[in-house]
Amino acid sequence: MDFTKLRAQAMRSEADEEAVTVNTRALIDKVLARYSGEWTTLRELIQNAADAQATTVKIKFETLPSAQIPVPNSTSESEILKHVLLNHTLKTLMVVNDGQTFGRNDWSRLKRIAEGNPDETKIGAFGVGFYSVFADCEEPFVSSGKEAMAFFWKGNSLFTRRIQVPEQNSQAAQETTFVLDYRNKTSPVPNLLSICKFLATSLTFVALNNIELWLDDWKILSLQKKVSPSISIPISKDVDTTTKEGLMKVRSLDRESVQMDAAFMNIVGWKPSSSVVVSKSSSFGENQYGDPSSEVRSLRSFFSRLTTSSSHASIRRTGAGEEKAFQEIVLENLTAMTTANVFLQVTTASIRTSISTSFAAELERATKKPPPTTTKVAILTSSYDEAAASKAATKNDTVARNVDVFVNVLPREMGGKIYIGFPTAQTVGAGMHLSAPSVIPTVERESIDLNARWVRTWNIEMLRVAGIMGRLTFASEMNLLSESINRTTENGRITKDVIRKFSPEALHILNNFTFGASTPSAQVAQIIEEAFWTTYKKASIEIYSTKGVLQSSSVRFATSDFSGFVEGIPVIPEGLANSKFVTKLKDFGLITEITVGDVKKELGAKALTKDQLIHFITWAGRKAITGDIDAATIHDLLDSAVATVGEQDQGEIITLSTIKYYRNPNKVPPEVPGPPSALPFEITRSSPHNELQALGWQALEIVPWLRFLVESINGRNGLASEHDITWSPKFAAQVLAILSKQWEPLGPSSRETVVSLLKPLTVIPTKFGMKVPTDAYFSNVKLFDDLPVVAGCQGVKEKMLAALGVRKTVDLDTIFQRLLHPASAAAETEKSAPKWSHVELITYLASVKDDIPADDLKKLRATPICAAEAGSAGQEASQGTAKHYKISELFEPTDALRQLGLPILQWPGKVGYRANSQEGRFLTFLGLRPFPSVPELVNMMASSDASTRSKAMSYFIANHYINRYSSSDIQSLPKAILPLQGDEKRLVPPVDCFTNEKASLLGFDILRRDLVPHAMKFGVAENPPMTACINRIIAKPPQSRREAISLFGYFSTRLGEIGQNHATKLGDACIVPIIRSSQSTEGKILTNLKHISPRMCFIGDPGKYRDIFDFVDFSTEANTFLLHCGSKHEPSQSQVASMLASEPARILGIVQSPDKYLSLLRMLANALPELKKDKSLYKQMKASPFLLAIRRIPGNPDEANEKYKKGDNDEEDEEDDETGIQQYLLQPASKIVIGDDYTASQLFKEALLCAPSEEILEKFYLSLGSSTISSLVQEDIRLGSVLSERGAFAMKIQKRILERSKLFLHEFPPDAIRHNARWLEKNLTVEMVSSITLTRTLRGYAVSHTVKQTATPDPYQRKGWVLCLTPTHDMYHVSQALVSQLLSRPNNQAAVTLELLLTSDLQGLKRRGYNVDRILRAQAVDAHIAENERQKQLEAEQRQLKEQEEQWKQSQQIVPAAVREERRKSGQVAMPGAFGTESPEGSPVPKQKRSKGLFSGLTQRLGLDPSGSAQQQLQNFLGGGSGRTDDHDDEISFEDDSKAITSQPQPGRKPRGGTEKVTSPHALNQNLVNAIQASRAHDSSTLFSPPQTNQVKEEATYCDAKPSHNIMQVGDAHNGMRIYVAKDLTIPNATFLSQNVIAINAFAGLLYEVGDVFNLPRRALHMFYDESGSTIAFNSQGSIFCNFRFFSQLHDRNMTTPEGKVESSSWWWIVVAHELAHNLVRDHSAEHSYYTEMFIARYFPKMMARAASYAQSNFEARQIESRPQSLLD
Repeated sequence: MDFTKLRAQAMRSEADEEAVTVNTRALIDKVLARYSGEWTTLRELIQNAADAQATTVKIKFETLPSAQIPVPNSTSESEILKHVLLNHTLKTLMVVNDGQTFGRNDWSRLKRIAEGNPDETKIGAFGVGFYSVFADCEEPFVSSGKEAMAFFWKGNSLFTRRIQVPEQNSQAAQETTFVLDYRNKTSPVPNLLSICKFLATSLTFVALNNIELWLDDWKILSLQKKVSPSISIPISKDVDTTTKEGLMKVRSLDRESVQMDAAFMNIVGWKPSSSVVVSKSSSFGENQYGDPSSEVRSLRSFFSRLTTSSSHASIRRTGAGEEKAFQEIVLENLTAMTTANVFLQVTTASIRTSISTSFAAELERATKKPPPTTTKVAILTSSYDEAAASKAATKNDTVARNVDVFVNVLPREMGGKIYIGFPTAQTVGAGMHLSAPSVIPTVERESIDLNARWVRTWNIEMLRVAGIMGRLTFASEMNLLSESINRTTENGRITKDVIRKFSPEALHILNNFTFGASTPSAQVAQIIEEAFWTTYKKASIEIYSTKGVLQSSSVRFATSDFSGFVEGIPVIPEGLANSKFVTKLKDFGLITEITVGDVKKELGAKALTKDQLIHFITWAGRKAITGDIDAATIHDLLDSAVATVGEQDQGEIITLSTIKYYRNPNKVPPEVPGPPSALPFEITRSSPHNELQALGWQALEIVPWLRFLVESINGRNGLASEHDITWSPKFAAQVLAILSKQWEPLGPSSRETVVSLLKPLTVIPTKFGMKVPTDAYFSNVKLFDDLPVVAGCQGVKEKMLAALGVRKTVDLDTIFQRLLHPASAAAETEKSAPKWSHVELITYLASVKDDIPADDLKKLRATPICAAEAGSAGQEASQGTAKHYKISELFEPTDALRQLGLPILQWPGKVGYRANSQEGRFLTFLGLRPFPSVPELVNMMASSDASTRSKAMSYFIANHYINRYSSSDIQSLPKAILPLQGDEKRLVPPVDCFTNEKASLLGFDILRRDLVPHAMKFGVAENPPMTACINRIIAKPPQSRREAISLFGYFSTRLGEIGQNHATKLGDACIVPIIRSSQSTEGKILTNLKHISPRMCFIGDPGKYRDIFDFVDFSTEANTFLLHCGSKHEPSQSQVASMLASEPARILGIVQSPDKYLSLLRMLANALPELKKDKSLYKQMKASPFLLAIRRIPGNPDEANEKYKKGDNDEEDEEDDETGIQQYLLQPASKIVIGDDYTASQLFKEALLCAPSEEILEKFYLSLGSSTISSLVQEDIRLGSVLSERGAFAMKIQKRILERSKLFLHEFPPDAIRHNARWLEKNLTVEMVSSITLTRTLRGYAVSHTVKQTATPDPYQRKGWVLCLTPTHDMYHVSQALVSQLLSRPNNQAAVTLELLLTSDLQGLKRRGYNVDRILRAQAVDAHIAENERQKQLEAEQRQLKEQEEQWKQSQQIVPAAVREERRKSGQVAMPGAFGTESPEGSPVPKQKRSKGLFSGLTQRLGLDPSGSAQQQLQNFLGGGSGRTDDHDDEISFEDDSKAITSQPQPGRKPRGGTEKVTSPHALNQNLVNAIQASRAHDSSTLFSPPQTNQVKEEATYCDAKPSHNIMQVGDAHNGMRIYVAKDLTIPNATFLSQNVIAINAFAGLLYEVGDVFNLPRRALHMFYDESGSTIAFNSQGSIFCNFRFFSQLHDRNMTTPEGKVESSSWWWIVVAHELAHNLVRDHSAEHSYYTEMFIARYFPKMMARAASYAQSNFEARQIESRPQSLLD
């Protein structure tokens, strides 16, 4: 339902308007229910006084004495006052202010609820505050200036009276007084302390100076506020004073000091005992006296009495004792006055607002006042000094200290409140009060409105202003603190005492501006705090530090790690470090712990002491090991650190940037000197090694320490001579001892470094002084007495000394000089010594071989010291050669080696040479050879001496595995050493001969047969390399079949070696011998040898390819080789294609049949995707004339040519000529066309070379470049004029095409479909034209053909696809046009199939096996769509009816009363449609006669004979007949469920008295529409609801009788209409249906067409059949049933003529109208007749149009009688 239109309709309605009434008393009670806080009435009245610019407010409670308890007989004021408090009740509350008196507008607003003060500078906003007085007062009274107003009630309505006040004194004339008489006279006196606290709080921000509280004649409290002159606070440029949304901006900031003084009676602090408390409830909103709400015990205190320990009980007793002592002091004089003071600081900001006009309008709508352009916001805080002064003022006064009336004035930590004139329940979340008069509260003023859209935005911006102010105020107070510190310090140096002194004040400021959670809305504190922290452009804030007040970016949070070495960085003092403010700074990232940059800066500022250096290293090591500081940063810090080590900060300077090592006493003792890049051990003593290593330092190792000592010799680096390792034997021995201890842990490279450092230096103490290691000997070397042996190195390991070069043996030069050359040695030593032989020398050296230095061993190998054997056979070792050889040039003395003639070591002696002896092993170590190498043996085997060759070959074979000759690659040696089979004198290298004798077929050399078992030792292969074999067979292919068998057989044994590349090479090589026979001219048989490649020959049965391709068969092994090289059992498609493309004529001549040639082409067509991969072949196929084309030659070519030239128009003459000939030609693809258009193919077949009519071949030809006939044929279509009057017929054909095209396309695969049925539905349009002429021209052939067409696509269509038809169209032509669009390859068979589908009915198609159920379902969907359209038409009628009603109301005129009365008296019956009593003057008066109804001339207008029997029955049926009314046998009645309705006329209604208007046509038409909408299907699940009818004055009497029928459903008609028969039918149901199937379908179609006239739901119409009775039709609960018996007898025979169809449809149209009237009127009556006639009148034009369409259809049928009939006709 469209509620917007419904509301607009209601607003346009002319119904009476009614004002909304208000129950004033209920409204006020509901408003007061929102005011749940204390002292609501006083708050509102004080606010009014502030808005009136008053300075003083006087509040006075007047009491009534108790009727039960008399006033005490005492003169003591205290006793009387106590009695008043405990026993009196409240009578009147009087509030007086000295502000501006009420003006006219004020008096007016006072009596209007919810009309607030429009002044944006005032606090009042909603206009309901004053009405809070009704909480306790029934009839308030207000006096202001010279006028007064009294309020009084009349029932639930509130009234006022205003009077002039009599003359009074001048002061009273300037006052405004509110007099409130209490409704309940039992209200007790309120708690004085509670109300005093409230008033003190109220005075804080309200623009008042004085407030007085009176109780009768006692002045209980006097409050006074004093304000100092304001001081402007500068606003920094770094502050963004504009709020986030840009609505407000802080313009200026002022600070002022406020002093509030209070003078109160001691009675305020008096608490009566529980025995005298009066239990009375207060309607004022407070608790009973003595029990204020602020002191009500909570559940916590209750449970604490059950759970507290003895210590808590003791504290409670102490507190009770103190309270008792205080009460005693108060009771001494309850009326005595006590004073109290409080000092405050108020910071006020001037705010400028900037809002849009729309925003201001929304706010004004919510608050009834425009938003202010400027406003003020104030923050109340108490500085440290002011708080101390406030505390000191009450320190010595017990009463003032205990009765703290200002307890709520001073803001608590995170407990400050928001004041909107008065405190609300909303807290700020910080230690400050916020006064924001322009903040918009909720109605009860207890909280801020953060819900309403526009108000919420305004309030949030105001809160952001508060945050900006808070930040500015905080900065101001911190600047004042900084100034105080600077005034205290001397010479600008801030000491720890100064910091300690001002820390409490700083903490006080921080606590005031620390934000926590606010209540009840936590969002308030969040908004203020966000603005507080973000208002400055820089992310920094003022903070108190050890260097005074600084920006937080310069202050750090101290940690204990830095205390030992960092003192100059400003940090947060300890007293403030744990404050919540500092915690927030840390969370926000505004203050951090001491950073690395800070430490670096501090380190660069001064040198560290020894202790500070130790602390720094400890700190840095820990940070590095934990990963808190990265390595690069650690290095930066170390580079910045400098320390002075020594007493009184004087001594050695250590720069940590140069430090690389720390001292490890386990490696280098601390007492020995070390390099300056190593820290002293005393600095790093307490640091773990892993921390020192994390700093990038390494433990001082032996190598760098030793290098330092080496670099410091001869006084370098400042070392003393006693620490010179080359000068001091003692220090050298100490260093050697340290090295000896660390020698084993040292790595090989470190040992080499130590050796390289010490070896050239005199570091070895000997008995002959300091020597280099290579000149010193171990003490056990005693070969000569004058050797310098090591001395004084106890504890030094020999292993280390040996590594340094200290000798364990005498050097070879000495030995050679003293032992081998005794003469020269004796001359030097003056001693003689025996000469040693090489055998004795080897024996000595073998005994000390482990101690021989490497250089000596090297020299020993390079020196020729041994002789070779030179003795005779058998005595070889007895004599040596004069020449000496190197040991590596000699061989071991064995017989096998002597036979080879090699140089043998001379080793005389009885035992002889033993390889396993100590001397033998030493000789082997020095290079003595046990056997000759492979190259040496190869040289021997290549010798010209046959004996040498034989011995060498025998030795090589015998010792091949023993001497591991297999590891040598003998093949790499190019010398000829091996004899050949059959030619032993010729020697070849191992790579040039082979062991497989079959390789000789290719001309390769074969190894001598007796050496074949040892072929592997010589590296001789079994077969030649495959590449060489292939090259030889290609170079010299076999010349005969026998030779081919042998060669191919050899290759077949090596198929595993023939890889892909080899096989490809062999496959393309011409190596297969083919012998072809031919016959000479003389008749002789000639043979010709030809070599072809394996790929071009085939193996096996040649079959159909015998004469086309070469087939061979050598042997199984040879064939296997050829198959491996690419031969096939039959040719591949590529080969066939290549052959056809190369020699098409030859192949065609060979196969001698076009069919066989086409079979080859079909094979290629199937293999087309593979053929395309070979681009060169595919290109050849496109250009080659290898495709078979067909040319049709007519029987008489001359006649055919003449026929084409003339362009014969008779398509019937274009049948195939039986005498024609088909000629097959070989042509390239470019000259062949594809016959994709059957018609064009038949027309131009003689002029074209056509492809065979096979789909696969056509696709093949197309891919090679053939064109289609359709692409060559140009069509010129000429259309006649469009027959727009045949549009309905065109729509029928279009619907049939769309319906049957789905069946047609269902039979085709998706790839054969060009456009699917969905495309056709979107694009198809059928048009009727007068004529169609089609001219086809074959492009490039100068041939054309013209024909008359009955169907064709529109050639000029721009959108969609238009099918043009002539009135005499042929469905075959229609099918042809459709097939050309629907199928990718249209053909004649498809057109015939589609023609069958278009011309057959659904049942016929179903019998042929087509699935038409889907079409039937689609028809059901169409019916549903039609139903939706019908509903839309009904809705359109509804809208038209509403418009007609409006027009009726506007045009309706009032007839004079006299005329209406005259007509009323005339007694005329007001018949429907006649002029009623409201007719205008001069209207004709109808005669009183029986009306024949609306149907008197209906049959003539429809062209029917009114004299027929059917028409007479219908007239009787409708009650308008003239026949007898008493002969019921001849009458046909109309019955409904309960009663048959006869055709007898019913009496009309009697005329009503009085003058009435004629019924609106809208009401009547609405009833008709409702009747149609109420119709329903029989047995529908929907409940029938009789339609609501508008009362029509022209109705007849209502009747409720309905007949019932005993019927049952037996089937459905072809269109879905249900068929019912009587249960007492005498013939079987099936027989009835079969006999009347055509008539039943005709009747069903007729009823649906009739129902469409009324837009009636088709499911609401049914047919039934009975064998007897007078019921034509009946209405059962909205379902209409029509009797088939009447149709079959009256109309069925005439349905074939248009006149009969018009008569039948109009007859049943009236019957249906009659039944529709029963949806409105149950019985037959004048009212029913009236509605029947109205239905007919309403829908008569549509019925006329329907009758005209029947006549037009008949005309069209006659026009197309000459063409074949179809179901569309």
